[in-house]
Amino acid sequence: MRKLRIVIAKPGLDGHDRGAKVIARALRDAGMEVIYTGLRQTPEQIASAALQEDADVVGLSILSGAHNYIVPRLMELLKEKGLDDVLVLIGGIIPDVDIPKLRSIGVKGVFLPGTPMQEIVTFINSHVRDRVGGSKGPALRT
Repeated sequence: MRKLRIVIAKPGLDGHDRGAKVIARALRDAGMEVIYTGLRQTPEQIASAALQEDADVVGLSILSGAHNYIVPRLMELLKEKGLDDVLVLIGGIIPDVDIPKLRSIGVKGVFLPGTPMQEIVTFINSHVRDRVGGSKGPALRT
């Protein structure tokens, strides 16, 4: 069984990427293949990376407050590219009032500062099925 493929992205103008790098390392240490796209990614770049990398998960790290603009656009692009089965997660500074809207458009996990790394790993493993040959197989367990 192949490793889960996770695209981690820092969308928008926020230049603080330490958290994204910490998450990327934790996921890699948990046995996942992580592709970090770097800073200042557009929704179009993130959706293209998810398609090119055959991502099982897209994780966004947003501290700038731009989540209400970036995430709906990304979800639209993923759907257009036939990637509606990709698990989308967001972490960072997300006001409680915005979480229900993000969930309603398809974001499955919202992780606020201080979330233990193992909680994120466990969440991914319990929500993603391996996409070997385009079909879902058993979940990867660490």
